[in-house]
Amino acid sequence: MELREFGNKEMWDTSKMSYILLQLSIPPTLRFKMISVLNLRKQFSNVTAVDDVSFKAQRGKIFGLLGPNGAGKTTTIRLLLNILSPDDGQITFDGFAFSSALQNKIGYLPEERGLYRKSKLLNTIIYFATLKGLSESEAKKKAKEWLARFELLNYAERRIQELSKGNQQKVQFICSLLHNPEYVILDEPFSGLDPVNQLLMREIFLEQRKAGKVVIFSTHIMEHAEKLCDELILINKGKIVLDGTVSEAKKRFGKNAIYIEFDGDGSFLSSMNNVAKCQLFQNYAELELNNNESPSEFLRTIVAQLNVTKFETKEPSLYSIFLELVGNDSTEFIPKQSELGMTSNGRVVQK
Repeated sequence: MELREFGNKEMWDTSKMSYILLQLSIPPTLRFKMISVLNLRKQFSNVTAVDDVSFKAQRGKIFGLLGPNGAGKTTTIRLLLNILSPDDGQITFDGFAFSSALQNKIGYLPEERGLYRKSKLLNTIIYFATLKGLSESEAKKKAKEWLARFELLNYAERRIQELSKGNQQKVQFICSLLHNPEYVILDEPFSGLDPVNQLLMREIFLEQRKAGKVVIFSTHIMEHAEKLCDELILINKGKIVLDGTVSEAKKRFGKNAIYIEFDGDGSFLSSMNNVAKCQLFQNYAELELNNNESPSEFLRTIVAQLNVTKFETKEPSLYSIFLELVGNDSTEFIPKQSELGMTSNGRVVQK
């Protein structure tokens, strides 16, 4: 019997002992973790979108779900939330299967816009908060506090369709956190935000971690993951190709890595015989030297052609690891809306 069958409240009421026995059958390593996923699999048409994915996201930690577009990140999140049903695998929340009782404990930010465009901003936030169990007065009070923090209080009576993409994203983010959820699950939360609001978002992430929440967020922007994640997985074509902490990932791929900043034309760096890999940017580069190459000798070679302003050996960035593991070996698969648990207007259908 699948764990997810116990999302039915009637079954819970009539089969408490069976439910408890089933929970005891879950391996101890999966019990009492925040969210545990074991051997998750989901197939659409002839494409396996999620292929044997396992991970644990714990309280008081930020967990990153990374990967290129179409890798299976959003599908994995929808499986966690019971929007989609897996073909195989187990999902548990604090050792228990998903149930209707969990709904108000989850804060979910979907990748797609799910707001009612003609509704006013404040009314929209209050509406979603009351769906999560807050009274209208409490929701209004908290909504104004969050709007003030995001500098949106003056927009409270504007319609959603009048807001910029970034401000709509902030409203959705507020809706996902207003009811103080235990499980914070965010799909591409930084989408559309300017640098100032990205910093504010990171600050809130850290607050949620300090409060002992589980925070899971998906992204294909490695900079965000590198600065925020305690643990992560990198998915490509539905499979996990990297997991662990950021420091573990860097140690695993740490080679003869060099970071340099310079003035001048550094295009010749990528064609040097003693350079194994080169990520070249406007005035800096991340290089991987051949194994037997001395960094000091390399520096002596390039100063004749470049004004080097900074030179250091360093661990590889998540960006360079991402390129090494994924590179161009990613294929974006876009399932039908009906397969994703969505209506024709793009809104998510919750089972």
